[in-house]
Amino acid sequence: MTEPRMRMRQKGQQFATPDLEAYLIAFGDDRNPLPETVRVLDEIVTDYIIETCHAAALCASYSRRAKIKVDDFKFTLRKDPKKLGRVTELLQKDKEIKKSRRAFEVDDDAATKEVVGAVKEKDKDDGDGKTDDGRKSKKVKTVK
Repeated sequence: MTEPRMRMRQKGQQFATPDLEAYLIAFGDDRNPLPETVRVLDEIVTDYIIETCHAAALCASYSRRAKIKVDDFKFTLRKDPKKLGRVTELLQKDKEIKKSRRAFEVDDDAATKEVVGAVKEKDKDDGDGKTDDGRKSKKVKTVK
């Protein structure tokens, strides 16, 4: 397959050695894998990622788009149900996390408004420049 835009490949490893060693150990290799094995795995993984990205770019170009979308990767991985399932699972988890963050931010904003409202009520002055407990009143900015 031809690459849409050939770029210079970075020399050396792309991924951290401990991560690659953990993968090798998880799949049954020795506790201390050979450095050559780690280097080859790094090269294999890097090539796979590059080829998958180029296939997704090709899919986007067939659709007459300049930018790659998530659906292009899904289409590229459609023949491998395990990988497609994992991608779908991770995308679903990402949506849940974003939804939870938005809900937390909304709750946080509402709680801040309640606290400011309570402070205003407590420090309400009756026009004489002093609050109910005798302190000088301060002008409180309202949060909108």
